[in-house]
Amino acid sequence: MPARNPSASRVFVLALLATGTPALAGNTPTGPSAASGTRAPGAPTPGVVVQGELAPLKVKPVDGPRLSLQPANPKPGDPVLVTVSGASALPSGTVAGRPLRFFAWSDGYAALTSLPVEQVEGSVPVDVTASGRGLPVLLSGVLHVGAPGFRERELKVANKYVSPPKAVKARMEADRKAFAAAFAQPFVAPLFGQNFAWPREATVTAPFGDRRSFNGKLQTQHFGVDLDGATGSPVVAANDGTVVMVRDNYASGNTVLLHHGAGLYTAYFHLSRIDVKDGATVKQGEALGLVGNTGRVTGPHLHWGVKADDRWVDGQTLLKLDFTGAPEAPGVATNAPGLGNP
Repeated sequence: MPARNPSASRVFVLALLATGTPALAGNTPTGPSAASGTRAPGAPTPGVVVQGELAPLKVKPVDGPRLSLQPANPKPGDPVLVTVSGASALPSGTVAGRPLRFFAWSDGYAALTSLPVEQVEGSVPVDVTASGRGLPVLLSGVLHVGAPGFRERELKVANKYVSPPKAVKARMEADRKAFAAAFAQPFVAPLFGQNFAWPREATVTAPFGDRRSFNGKLQTQHFGVDLDGATGSPVVAANDGTVVMVRDNYASGNTVLLHHGAGLYTAYFHLSRIDVKDGATVKQGEALGLVGNTGRVTGPHLHWGVKADDRWVDGQTLLKLDFTGAPEAPGVATNAPGLGNP
C-alpha cells in the first residue's frame, strides 16, 4: 500500500465566483442558481471542505450593473427616478418605450422621467442596457402603477378667465410662447446636489391632478400643488437652479420658473412680488418673491408646479425622491429654525 500523502489532511477551499451574464436574449439571471450554475438533483450545496465536513459557502455578490426605481409603486402623473450603479459607461433605456436621458450621478448614473396623468393602472416596463466588465447587460424592472385618485372640483372665478375677450387671446398666445421658450433649455446634468424641499411652510389646499370646472363651463386639470398663504408671505426656491422666466402671465399671474437641470423645472405662480431676475442663479431656500393672488385665482396662495421630462408631475412625489442616498422627510427649503412640513 502506498504511503499516505501528508497533504491529504490539509484544508481545501472551494471558491465559487459569481459573475454577471451578458444580455443576449433576456434578463440577467440573479439568485443562488445564477451564481452557482446548474446542479443535478440531490447534489450537495457547494461549500468549503474543512477536515472532511461541508461548511456553508459565502457566495460573492454579483459584480455588475444594478437598477433602482423610485417610486416603485407610482401613480399617474408622478416623476420617476431611474438609477444604475456598477455600470462602466453611460446606460441607455426606456420606460414604457419612452427614451431615458441618463447623466452621471453620485457613483453611478441616473435619469429622471415621468408618467402621464392619463397613465392607466397596471405594470409599466423599464428596460435599461448598461455596460459592465464584459458585454452589455439588460436590466429589466417594472413600475406598478396605482389608481390616480384625482378629485373633481368646481371653482368660481372672474368670467374673463373662462371666456377671455379677443384682445386677451393675443396675450395668452404670447404667454404660451414664453413658457415654451423657458422650457426649451438644453439638457444638462443636475444643477443641485441635495433633495428637494417645500417652497414654503403651508397647508396644501389643492393637490396635483384635481379635475376642475370653472364657473360650470371650462374643464381643466390642476397641474400643481396649491399652498395656502396670505398675500406677502415668503416663497423660496425648492432647490438650486437658474431662473428662466420672470413674467406676468394672464392665467398664472406673476410667475417665476426655475431650471434645475436633468430636464427638471419648478414653477411659482400668482406671486404679488418677484424678487429675482431672469438668468439669475439661485440656491435652495433663496427668496423668489411673495405670495399673491395675481392671474386666474380664487384667493391668495402659491401654486407650485413641477415639470419633469416635458410633463407636469406631482411635486409632492418629487419631494419623496432620494437623490442623495440618505432620504429624509422633506422639509421647508430654508435654514430658519423651527419650520416644519406643510
